[in-house]
Amino acid sequence: MKRIALLGMPNTGKSTFFNRLTGASAKVGNWPGITVDLLSARILLGTEMVEVVDLPGVYNLHGFAEDERVARTFLEEQPVDLLVVIANATQLDRQLALVLQLQALGQPMVLLLNMIDEARRLGIQIDQGRLSQELGIPVVAISAKHGFGMGKAREAITQALRSAHPPRHADIEKTFSEDDAIEARLEQVFSDTVQVPLTATDRFSDRLDRLLLHPWFGLPLFFLAMLGMFEAVYTLGAPLQDGVAWLLEVIKRDAMEPVVAGWNPLMQSFVLDGLFDGIGTILSFLPIIVLFFLFMAIVEDSGYMSRAAFLMDAFMSRLGLDGRAFVMQLMGFGCNVPALMGTRVMRSRGLRLLTMMIIPFSLCSARLQVFVFFTTAIFEPWAAPLVLFSLYLFSFGAAFLTALIYRRRLKATEPLLLELPPYRFPTLRQMWLRGWREVTHFLREASGFILLGVVLVWALTHFPTNVPVASDQTLAGRMAALFAPVMEPLGIDNLMTIALLFGFVAKEVVLGAMAVIYGAGEGELAGIVGRNIDWVQAYSFMLFVLIYTPCLSTVAVLKQESKSWRFTALAVGWPLMLAWVASFIFYQTARWLGF
Repeated sequence: MKRIALLGMPNTGKSTFFNRLTGASAKVGNWPGITVDLLSARILLGTEMVEVVDLPGVYNLHGFAEDERVARTFLEEQPVDLLVVIANATQLDRQLALVLQLQALGQPMVLLLNMIDEARRLGIQIDQGRLSQELGIPVVAISAKHGFGMGKAREAITQALRSAHPPRHADIEKTFSEDDAIEARLEQVFSDTVQVPLTATDRFSDRLDRLLLHPWFGLPLFFLAMLGMFEAVYTLGAPLQDGVAWLLEVIKRDAMEPVVAGWNPLMQSFVLDGLFDGIGTILSFLPIIVLFFLFMAIVEDSGYMSRAAFLMDAFMSRLGLDGRAFVMQLMGFGCNVPALMGTRVMRSRGLRLLTMMIIPFSLCSARLQVFVFFTTAIFEPWAAPLVLFSLYLFSFGAAFLTALIYRRRLKATEPLLLELPPYRFPTLRQMWLRGWREVTHFLREASGFILLGVVLVWALTHFPTNVPVASDQTLAGRMAALFAPVMEPLGIDNLMTIALLFGFVAKEVVLGAMAVIYGAGEGELAGIVGRNIDWVQAYSFMLFVLIYTPCLSTVAVLKQESKSWRFTALAVGWPLMLAWVASFIFYQTARWLGF
């Protein structure tokens, strides 16, 4: 099977093109010699299947950033039939340097000029034919966002593959001696093929930046935007969540219960109260999680996330971090694992380790479903978004406190270089693909943990069989009793402690565990929890879930990325202690005030 490597500088729309080309067929894969997983997909081009690999965005093949090393290692170690390079058509004065550097490898190549619609709006004129002649490779203008030129791009890639020589490994070392020649040729190629007006700036972006990057109003506006996003997620997601819960109850009543009616009572309980209720409770919250990712796609793809990094840079520098650390923390809202991997763009080890310390405090999608459940079960509809927003603020607070404490041990030595792209509104297709991919990734990665966790919780709460279910005489009850002296000062009872114990494996299991422990589906579980605990206990529990030890997947990545057991132990132990202190202070203070 032939292989295409997709390359380009950051913020060129490479991922958008990859998504447009491959649809929802992409998967994460790994290759020998490569220390990270890369996104790849198999697609039909012409009459044959082709593998497309999306390499990290790089500025220079000779750079020292982890992403640049990953791309360089892939090209050196893996046979590639064709390089497809994505360049931002509005910045060819800088983008062509990477193109010429890649061309020096002697590999077959196709150049795609992305964002051609923005270039034309700015009055930038590109002579594609002349540029193709100068470089000696096919050049196609596209807009990956809107789909313009995608047909021509596929045709050019297919044709280039047909005439490509047998795949080989790239010899990047030989290009070091050609850097001076590349620099001189860049100026000549650019002046011959591109005309840029004197005022080629995006006036709309400039006007908007004067407001959104204002030194006084910028940050309040950003947090107001985040609060508005949570309000929208709840407003639109609540009816969808109720619909899914109703559908699950119908399936359980009309389909599942008749099937298991003649089974042994213990097996009935395992299937209905264990598997179905545990997994069904988690599935009922998918609509809200999908909406969350859809809105996050708007925030990230619009260019606003880069502005948030710029706004936070001055503050983060006081904590020994920079604006990129704030962006990685925001990326952790989806999943901590890719956010931790994203720290590879940081060359300073101290900066990278400190950033890795704060990312696990991000309110990831697994924690999100727990908080959505508690906020809807315990709090009034008007208060639920505010409660969730407060938890996001607490996650930032825990991260900032951690950075403040450890900044002297993990010192940064790297300046921040940040590019602010023009404002763009993602298409509905981009938003849907992003939401679909995040949710399917969540289910694919979490399904094994969820199933295993639900089965274990059911077993621990139902054995021995001669005692009441989930009582203090069961295996789970005995385990929870050991932790009672530690958890009772936080307002967390034995049953909730059991759920927390399984949350050490994966936060996705917490809700499923509670459904099994209480022997209830999503609708019933909300009522039972609402009757058994008050809002102070609920908030203390959510604070603990927010801060305490990250899941096993995150711990594994912390070890992999830091290559230090000592650092991993610190990154696990510190949040656990901080979670206990934060919940203790909140719970005891609230009770002292009479709540």
